[in-house]
Amino acid sequence: MPYVCLLQEGISNLPSQIDKAHRNNYSVVAVPLNCVDMPLEFQREPMKEKQTDFTYSDLVLTADYWNGKIITLLSDTIDCDSQDEEVRKNSVEILKRDISWTEHLQYGGYTMMKLKQRNNLNLATVLTNKSKGIMLLQVPLYNRAVAQATCRRDLSEDEVLALETEDSWHWWNHFRRAADFNPKLKVVLEFNEGERPDLNVICRWLGEPVEAIILPSTMFIRNRHNFPVLPKAWQEVLKLFIQAHANLMVSTDTDDGSLKMYTDYLINFRETFKDSHGLQSYEDVLEIPLQPLYDNLDCYTYEIFEKDPVKYKLYQDAIEAALKDRVKEEEINDKLTIIMVLGAGRGPLVRSALNAAKNTNRKVRVYIIEKNPNAIRTLTAIAKKLWHNNDVHIFSKDMREFSPPEQADILVSELLGSFGDNELSPECLDCAQKLLKPDGISIPCKSVSFINPIMSSKLYNSVRQVVRRETFTREKQSTYHTHAESGFVVLLKNIYNIDKTKALFEFVHPNREAVIDNSRYKVLKFEVDLDCVLTGIAGYFECVLYNDIIMSINPPTHTIGMPSWFPMYFPFSEPMDIKKGQTIEIHFWRCVSKQQIWYEWCLASPYTTHIHNLGGRSSPIYCT
Repeated sequence: MPYVCLLQEGISNLPSQIDKAHRNNYSVVAVPLNCVDMPLEFQREPMKEKQTDFTYSDLVLTADYWNGKIITLLSDTIDCDSQDEEVRKNSVEILKRDISWTEHLQYGGYTMMKLKQRNNLNLATVLTNKSKGIMLLQVPLYNRAVAQATCRRDLSEDEVLALETEDSWHWWNHFRRAADFNPKLKVVLEFNEGERPDLNVICRWLGEPVEAIILPSTMFIRNRHNFPVLPKAWQEVLKLFIQAHANLMVSTDTDDGSLKMYTDYLINFRETFKDSHGLQSYEDVLEIPLQPLYDNLDCYTYEIFEKDPVKYKLYQDAIEAALKDRVKEEEINDKLTIIMVLGAGRGPLVRSALNAAKNTNRKVRVYIIEKNPNAIRTLTAIAKKLWHNNDVHIFSKDMREFSPPEQADILVSELLGSFGDNELSPECLDCAQKLLKPDGISIPCKSVSFINPIMSSKLYNSVRQVVRRETFTREKQSTYHTHAESGFVVLLKNIYNIDKTKALFEFVHPNREAVIDNSRYKVLKFEVDLDCVLTGIAGYFECVLYNDIIMSINPPTHTIGMPSWFPMYFPFSEPMDIKKGQTIEIHFWRCVSKQQIWYEWCLASPYTTHIHNLGGRSSPIYCT
């Protein structure tokens, strides 16, 4: 439902309104379930036959229209959590009846209801038990009363903190916790007129399942051509939600003559500012990390990596810089540089090395070491066709066991995973540094992993819904706790970053220490600026290829246009409410044995969790 005209008043001629919507590019019309709101006095009495006067027949539209073109709005005058027992009981009965009616009209359609307060536990019970389709909870971007009160100078600090717990996000958080993070619950965020809230408040909503944004028509202003537009401050806010793929609604009445102009404006706005990276299908999708030491990669995986021109251009730049440093201009004709490409795959790094040699006029001999026999076939075919005039030699060997005819001046590899070391680049390169001359260069020469705590309702629910079989041990169905103790590769989108990233583990190559120990343990602390829900840890890396040539997926230094690596996600088994001003203390381990490597993580403050993936029980990385 990319564009929605939300009609707030009663619908006297629903079919004509649908036809009007089609003519004016509205995808969906949101209509009240009843033609008019039910009078308050009916809520204090048992339901009567007369109440059927306040609805309409399902024959006014066809089933296709009900299912695909309508969002039904449940009345916001009923109060399932009223202090008045009669009102509460009758509200529950009315709501059950209305939900039954909506599901008669729509098979798994969209139903929307307003949240107006924090206490919605009884409402949560009814909705989650009775509703089978997607339930949209309409929530204001911020609680206007609280926002105004917090600006008062006569309030104490404790009073301000108490008011902040009544903001609209807490309404939603209280409700979805009572509903056990039901994945069918989505947020429809209603923008408020006036000054935009703090950017951090807005970003917190980006970690929630925001299905749509409601824009009151009164927020629009007229430009010099007399067309309705949003104020610039609100345009900046709307951009964030458009890039998070939220749908758009305009809240107005049925006789607003500017509906088509609102729609045209929003269509153009979305097309202008939507994400253009073409990776939408991967966003927030959990993927099991690759284990290239244990599994041979297939051609599909190789092809995905090879589509990243930025990465291989950076490698080429690094090799060029290294060649220039090792071979001075006066030595070009006499000095030969030995380059070894470790884990060559289907040869993109070989091409980078040969291009670098050509661009710098340096003489090179390239040794290609690859353990995947299927990739060797491809490399051999490429060498015969494209590299036959170059000094190129192919070896079908594991780099850790390879005995070279001569040592290398430059080792080149792309063994980094989404967390830097999660594909065992330290173990591989440490074993392979016997191939390197004492003064040789490793590209890359350093990698650093980064983490930060995040909130993501979508990822938490995704972990709960993962169904997979263990591939490294005997076939058995894994449990939720197995998933919640596993690291995943995810293109993070629907998240709220609770604090900025901080450096975790660092590895340097070549590693000339007498005793090499790649196990690590570090404690990091993060500050909380807003009340939120901690669901997991995001992981990234930065990598120094050579000198000042850097590749990074760490958000502050992310290399532009490089899609090769998605971030890591390390879940917590249970979501935790975190308060503003608290400190999050995360303990993180990298553990090493002869057969496997694994990560362990836990929270020490403001709560203490168990150590996730203890002993590698859920998510090991195999060395052999």
